[in-house]
Amino acid sequence: MTLLIMVLLVVVGCGSGPPTGATADQGPAVRQVGVSEFADAVAAADVFVINVHTPDEGSIAGTDVWIPFDQLSQRATELPGDRSTPIALYCMTGRMSAVAAGTLTSMGYSNLIELSGGMKAWTAAGRALQPPGS
Repeated sequence: MTLLIMVLLVVVGCGSGPPTGATADQGPAVRQVGVSEFADAVAAADVFVINVHTPDEGSIAGTDVWIPFDQLSQRATELPGDRSTPIALYCMTGRMSAVAAGTLTSMGYSNLIELSGGMKAWTAAGRALQPPGS
């Protein structure tokens, strides 16, 4: 009987950790912000801005580079060499940027700013997007 209780405690305990996925792994290196704060970040000279949405459906003015979320590792040479550089990233809704933030964190980047709600939130707030390829 004691053995059965111990086994049950171990099984239940194994499933009680934090959720898995990009959000759980991001930790304090990633800060989700609203449209106004993201606009301030994009306007700052020291912030590197990445559009990680695929396909390219437009971008926020001030974007430094478009790298699809699933190509960040392969295109690492296009990223800042200093891993503490503030990086602002966004996609259409926030799903791809969450994955990208997890990837960047695993690559050692420690100062990430993610647009909550993505370009949809951006345009819903009355802000414009540049056409694809701009």
